[in-house]
Amino acid sequence: MTFCFLIYSYFPYGGQQRDFHRIVSECIARGHEVRIYTHRWQGPRIENANITLVPVRAFNRTRLYKKFTHWVMKDLERTTVDAVVGFNKMPGLDIYFAADPCFAEKALTQRGFYYRFSLRFRHFIDYERAVFRDGSNTRVLLLSRMQQRSFIRFYPESADRLYPVPPGIDPDRKATAHAPDLRQELRKRLGLEPKKLLILQVGSGFRVKGVDRSLRACAALPDEIRERVCYILIGQDKPGPYLRLARKLGIGDAITILPGRDDIPRFMFGADLLLHPAYSESAGYVLLEAVIAGLPVLTTASCGYAEHIINAGAGEVCNEPFSQEDLNRRLLQMLTSSERPKWSANGIAYGKREDLYSLPKSAMDLIEKFASEPADTRGREHAVSQ
Repeated sequence: MTFCFLIYSYFPYGGQQRDFHRIVSECIARGHEVRIYTHRWQGPRIENANITLVPVRAFNRTRLYKKFTHWVMKDLERTTVDAVVGFNKMPGLDIYFAADPCFAEKALTQRGFYYRFSLRFRHFIDYERAVFRDGSNTRVLLLSRMQQRSFIRFYPESADRLYPVPPGIDPDRKATAHAPDLRQELRKRLGLEPKKLLILQVGSGFRVKGVDRSLRACAALPDEIRERVCYILIGQDKPGPYLRLARKLGIGDAITILPGRDDIPRFMFGADLLLHPAYSESAGYVLLEAVIAGLPVLTTASCGYAEHIINAGAGEVCNEPFSQEDLNRRLLQMLTSSERPKWSANGIAYGKREDLYSLPKSAMDLIEKFASEPADTRGREHAVSQ
């Protein structure tokens, strides 16, 4: 079969992009032909994939995305593919991989009334409705039950087109017999004394990941605990605003921000806590990566995979609606709790008994199934005009 995969932007360290890479690689491994359309590609190319950099430009993102969709759909008119799989919401998809949360929920419940009159709102709600509206044939692969509840709430007619898939964590994130040695090696390299507490946060897009919340929680710790804390943030975004906030809060010397990198497991083995108070997160792979590495987690209920933290007994989840005071209290409690070895052991055990790894195979099984079924109409026939 021939499959077309669409993603606006690819870089190696985003959760959406990693899922994209895994599923495309699984598709190629099964002997299918793969065509990729993207506007921007960073990092190594995927071997045996035909990658097209869509040559469109615009002064803002909404205009860019419309031009991207129009260009791709016109290009697809000249060829035949068995299915068009999108990793961003847009018209014209046969299958949508839901890496993002429900836009309607966020826009209509978390934004002011006048936001819904903006051009940005109109664009993103139209693109979401193209996937989920009544009459659409687009099948949707979901990452979490939280997503499923949200989409059904705002698009009840889509319920029979929603298909949950298991997580797709890399097994190399699991704790091994060498984890204690790797922990000591990292802490030595960082110059951390045994009494130091290393808080780790991992994720690209610092605003959505709640980095401001993390910094405020660290600053609110009692003096005797705060002086022992080192906070390391790893991800792709502009660090300047958060370094300035850290200095304003009086914790600038305790903060380190590093770009995305491939040795995240070493940091997880060396840290004492994963802090991830995201504003909104469809899944949150880093939560599960920490769990199976034996790193206790403190996160928010707005993350799709937060339920795994509760099920595993591997940390704590802040209540909804979020309050900074709740996060501050839980952070202090977890840093000083004697339960940390138990949370660690619970997470490692959870990673051994639960299926947290089969997303690429499960997703491709469904994609092949959908591509083999006859369809009255193809989603790409409904693509918007430029």
